[in-house]
Amino acid sequence: MANSSILINDVLVFNGCNKDVFRANIFVEDSLIRKISEQDIIVPEDTLIIDGKGKFLMPGLIDAHWHTFMSSNTMIDLLTADSAYTQIKAIKEAENTLLRGFTTVRDAGGPVFGIKRAIDEQILPGPRIYPCGAIISQTGGHGDFRAVYEEPRPFDCCKLSHTEEIGAAIIADGVDAVTVAARNNIRLGASQIKLMTGGGVASLYDQLEDTQFFEEEIRAAVKAAEDVGTYVMVHVYVPRAIKRAVLAGVKSIEHGHLIDEPTMEFMAQKGTWLSMQPFTYNDNQYPSKAQQDKHKIVVDGTDHTYNLAKKYQVKLAWGTDLLFNPMNTKNQNQGILKLQKWFTNYEILRMITYDNAQLLSLSGSRNSYPGKLGIIEENAWADMIILDGNAMDNIDLLGDPGKNILLIMKGGEIFKNIL
Repeated sequence: MANSSILINDVLVFNGCNKDVFRANIFVEDSLIRKISEQDIIVPEDTLIIDGKGKFLMPGLIDAHWHTFMSSNTMIDLLTADSAYTQIKAIKEAENTLLRGFTTVRDAGGPVFGIKRAIDEQILPGPRIYPCGAIISQTGGHGDFRAVYEEPRPFDCCKLSHTEEIGAAIIADGVDAVTVAARNNIRLGASQIKLMTGGGVASLYDQLEDTQFFEEEIRAAVKAAEDVGTYVMVHVYVPRAIKRAVLAGVKSIEHGHLIDEPTMEFMAQKGTWLSMQPFTYNDNQYPSKAQQDKHKIVVDGTDHTYNLAKKYQVKLAWGTDLLFNPMNTKNQNQGILKLQKWFTNYEILRMITYDNAQLLSLSGSRNSYPGKLGIIEENAWADMIILDGNAMDNIDLLGDPGKNILLIMKGGEIFKNIL
C-alpha cells in the first residue's frame, strides 16, 4: 500500500509541460501531489521523507500505443497456448513495464481488463492501463487471424474464433455488427474504441494500401463511443484510409507512416491526433518475407511522416507498438531515444508525458483515472520518476531505466527507490 504522505526534498523538477526546470520540494498525500515549494514544507510526523539529492524529477512515462498482452506473447502463444499461461506472461510484463518508468499506458488492443482491474486494486504492480479491449476488424482485415478453413459467419451467430474467444479481436462486418462490437467493448470497460481501418504488417489477408471498413461502419463506432463520452482510435497507414477515418469522426490516427501532405494538412485542420511510432527495422520481427517486406515499407515512411507532422503542427503522441516478440519488450525505452532525429530533448520529454496525457484524457467519462496525469503540479496524480542526471541535457538516460531511474512512484506508492 502507498504511504499516506511522502515528502521528497531537493529535486530538479521538469513538470512535463514547461521548458524551464526548477529546484523544489514535493509533498505527496493520498495519491496526489499536494504541495510544491522552494521553501521547506511542514508535514505530518508520520511522513516518509526522501532526500532527492538534487536529482532530476519528472512525470512518469506514458506509452500511448502499448500492447500489454500482445507484446508479452508470441503469435504462436496467442493462437495455441493456454489462456492462463498467456495472461501470466502479460501480468509479469506489466510489472516490468512499470519498472521501466512507465506509470501509464494506453493499451491498443488485447484482453487486459482483468490485468487492469488487478493493478487498480493493488493486487499486482503495473502501470495505469487505458484499455481498448478486443480490436475490431472487418473480415480479411488487420485483426483477422482466423485460419483459412474457418468460414466467415454473421456476427454473434455462431462459434467464435480463438482470437475472439480470448478477447484479442472481434470480426465485425456492417453497421450493426460494428455497433454491437463497440458497445460490448465499452460494456467490458474500454476507455476508448480501437478499429482496424487499414492494412497491416502482421496480418495475413491484406495489403498495407488497403482501406478497411466503410465510412458508415466507422461512424457507427464513433457514435457508440461519443454516446458514452469517449472516442475512436484507428490503425491505418495510407492517405485514403486516413481521410475516411477522419471524416467519420475518429480522434486518433495510429501509425500513419504512409500519409501524404494533403492528408496531413487535413488532419491538422480537423485537430486529429497522430499517434506515431519511430519504427526501425529491428523493432518487430515477422515470420514471413511478405510481412518483413511490409514492415520495411512502414519503416521507410517514418521520416517523411514526422517531417510533415512538424510542418503542419499536427497534435503528436508517441507509442511503441511492440508486438509478438517478448524478448524485445525490454527495449520499450529505446523508442524514446529514436525521437532525437526529429525533436529536441524538451519536445520529447513533453511528448512522452504531458502531450500523451492530453490524448488519453479524450476518454472523458470513461477515464478510470480522472484528474491530471503527465504533469508535476499541485493536485495532479503523484506519478513521477527521478533520474540520475538531467534528461533535458541527456535524454539517453531514459534508455537504461534499470541504472538511471532511481525512484518510481505511481499514485503516491513507491515501486522503486535506489536513491
